[in-house]
Amino acid sequence: MIDFRSDTVTVPTKTMRVAMANAEVGDDVYGDDPTVNALEAMSAERFGFDAALFTSSGTQANLLALMSHCERGDEYICGQQAHNYKFEGGGAAVLGSVQPQPLTNQVDGSLLLTDIEAAIKPDDPHFAQTRLLSLENTIGGKILSQSYLASAQALAFNHGLKIHLDGARVANAAVAQNIPISEITQYFDSVSICLSKGLCAPIGSILLGDALLIKKARRWRKVLGGGMRQAGILAAAAQLAITDQVERLADDHDNAAYLAKALGQLSEFDVDLSLVQTNMVFAKIVGNLDVKLLVRKLKDKGILVTENTTLRLVTHRDVSRQDIEYFITTLKSLLK
Repeated sequence: MIDFRSDTVTVPTKTMRVAMANAEVGDDVYGDDPTVNALEAMSAERFGFDAALFTSSGTQANLLALMSHCERGDEYICGQQAHNYKFEGGGAAVLGSVQPQPLTNQVDGSLLLTDIEAAIKPDDPHFAQTRLLSLENTIGGKILSQSYLASAQALAFNHGLKIHLDGARVANAAVAQNIPISEITQYFDSVSICLSKGLCAPIGSILLGDALLIKKARRWRKVLGGGMRQAGILAAAAQLAITDQVERLADDHDNAAYLAKALGQLSEFDVDLSLVQTNMVFAKIVGNLDVKLLVRKLKDKGILVTENTTLRLVTHRDVSRQDIEYFITTLKSLLK
């Protein structure tokens, strides 16, 4: 199957599978897994932090960050479209008793600095205490500019807030701008990086922060049932995700641009090419096209897409240029 649903569907590379089979392991809850320890040390150094924590998922890494920055009854500011607000089951509120304050995302994915400033609560017992600003980069495939990140960091600092990055696809943002990932992460007190999307690891994310934050997050990880034993088998693949798979993301970006241009030439779809900045294409359905039927017929032809009035198509390592050409040819045939 040619799967455009998400870059989460990537499978580990052959090199990853060999590394997993040969990984040296120990009990990570005791801190005895040498491969996990090496991954965490490498990640902290590479991305400019004191410490790192290997987690089972990006959702867990984000939740650990929110619960480690905030206490019960505190508040974090984020976007309406933020993954850790909209798509993570309300975990901060349910499990951390941390209140989200969602703001409107602009077309480019950013939050207006004036909106952020206005949302910060006064020091008054009537209000939750605002502790944290959380941003996402990329968000919906769009990149937050470096100048915007610097301004957001300054705003957070001036108001005594910490600042967290949901960097699930921060590697895409870095590659698209031709800068190291550390150039983006430098603006944040904590960062989560997903290794199981476009970077092809089978499982896992990294949470980065200072030593105190990571110590607190490690305890919360145990409370949440996230302590893993011989996790070096997973960490071996995660290391290769960071060292071997980042630069390759440029191919996904090129394929997304190619796909967007091809879809934009079809009268049944409306594609804003300016918003195709990394590996995501959003194609709005024009007219009375039966989306449910189209998705079913595409599946019959070996192509998976998510059913919606705006199709989100994600390119990744397991989608080639030839796959995209087959998809476009098949789509044209079905539309006739």
